[in-house]
Amino acid sequence: MTERKIASWLSDMDGVLVHEGTALPGAVEFIDALKAADRPFLILTNNSIFTPRDLRARLAATGLDVPEAAIWTSALATAQFLTDQMPGGSAYVIGEAGLTTALYEAGYTLTAARPDFVVLGETRTYSFEAITQAVRLIQGGARFIATNPDVTGPTAEGDLPATGAVAAMISAATGREPYFVGKPNPMMIRSALNRIDAHSETTVMVGDRMDTDVVAGIEAGLRTYLVLTGSTRAEDVHRFPFRPTAVLDSVQDLIELI
Repeated sequence: MTERKIASWLSDMDGVLVHEGTALPGAVEFIDALKAADRPFLILTNNSIFTPRDLRARLAATGLDVPEAAIWTSALATAQFLTDQMPGGSAYVIGEAGLTTALYEAGYTLTAARPDFVVLGETRTYSFEAITQAVRLIQGGARFIATNPDVTGPTAEGDLPATGAVAAMISAATGREPYFVGKPNPMMIRSALNRIDAHSETTVMVGDRMDTDVVAGIEAGLRTYLVLTGSTRAEDVHRFPFRPTAVLDSVQDLIELI
């Protein structure tokens, strides 16, 4: 069977387009080619700290001109998921502007008074008091949601504990596991497809990690391209029980497919 022409694109951000504030090889040309060809696309990130407006500005500083509407975060996916589950619900949130803004704009009430959900996201200032409050609310019946399962986040000084690590602490105290919305959950990929009215048969996922980007793309029924500018090395690919459609040096190698 002949593969259908690629009509839409999903791409991870860190390790694919940028690394520590610098655009990666071919990233500017890749984004420019998508816009010139008028291809629907979304840039995905598990990071829930920043709003799309923040991320657009951060990408612009590296030379990448990505429209705000073309950025899809785990915070936005979480807000969409909760709206689908319980429109107009309430949540106690541990997170920063990217998450609180997404939930507020989705019509959620942010409260510590008998919330429907406890929602855990990324933050650089985790508070023991806030974590204690989350534990007690979950023990009291609130459902536990987390934006993404990443246990560490990279900084110039080294790794920091991230959402998955704090979720593990709350789970240990409550005996309740969270529902993670972000990658590798294909839920995030499917929500992105819905966002741009795309179909899995004609959409590809570009990522730098086999254990999040590629597996999420495969489980959502997309073709997947692994680029070697981020986390997964070429020699690591064979260790996984699944394979991407292709392994490429960088997004530069994808421009001819647009």
